[in-house]
Amino acid sequence: MTVGEMAQTLSLRIFTGETALTSGIATGYAGDLLSDVMSHCKEGSAWMTIQTHQNIIAVAVLTGVSAVIVCGGRAPEEDTLARAQKENIAVLGSNKSLYETVGKVYNLLV
Repeated sequence: MTVGEMAQTLSLRIFTGETALTSGIATGYAGDLLSDVMSHCKEGSAWMTIQTHQNIIAVAVLTGVSAVIVCGGRAPEEDTLARAQKENIAVLGSNKSLYETVGKVYNLLV
């Protein structure tokens, strides 16, 4: 499944990364502790978090995730979006809780 297909299927808001929408997503990862995400999130994942600060983009670049999904109706900070644009990272938004978003992504990918 591609980032764009996931965004459309789950009605996710596309904040940035329009050119990254063709990237594939093989699995998902949920976490807010950045060191944990850096240690365990796999390349090509959809990373779900409630974090909105620009450090999530640094972690996304380090881990090679295909998309960051900010959950709970939160919006990334402006500097986060600017950095995501520069790094060509897809940042999506979900109005659903982290728990609900994880369940929906899991059901799409299994």
